[in-house]
Amino acid sequence: MTTASIITLVRVAMIPAYMLTMYLSGGEAGLWMWISLGIFIIASLTDFIDGHIARKYNQVSDFGKFLDPLADKLLTIAAMAIYCEWGVFPAWALMIVLTREFAVSGLRMVAGPKGKVIAAGKSGKFKTASTMVGLCAMMALPGIDVLNTIVIAMIVITTVYSGVEYFIQNWNILWD
Repeated sequence: MTTASIITLVRVAMIPAYMLTMYLSGGEAGLWMWISLGIFIIASLTDFIDGHIARKYNQVSDFGKFLDPLADKLLTIAAMAIYCEWGVFPAWALMIVLTREFAVSGLRMVAGPKGKVIAAGKSGKFKTASTMVGLCAMMALPGIDVLNTIVIAMIVITTVYSGVEYFIQNWNILWD
């Protein structure tokens, strides 16, 4: 197992700790929310670190290509699901995020047996980064409705845009 993949697995392992501290925070500013934010930031940074290590030290692997985007999705969806449970993040917005993730994953599953690889596009990377930053802002400044609305709008817009882009650029895969 490569160093990059181990770092990705650490990100996955951080998710239960993040969720526990978020629940302990109750959505309120205070020590547990700051701990949650710290865990989330560290986990988010591992996304950039593992990718950098994989490319720099030629540790790109099929396992890493599978696990890295899955870890990103698990981390961000965990945060959105908690906020959804607390009535901060609307279920319809979470459903848009989940639909996009399943649709892009399905497109990749169709492409694989055809010998085609659908790499992460710039808009998908921007979506992930902006989602992570937005969720960090919600944790750093809990209870600010206008901030929450802006973050949710940003997440929905970048999610829809990147999903549409994936399908436009790879539409032919469905019909080959």
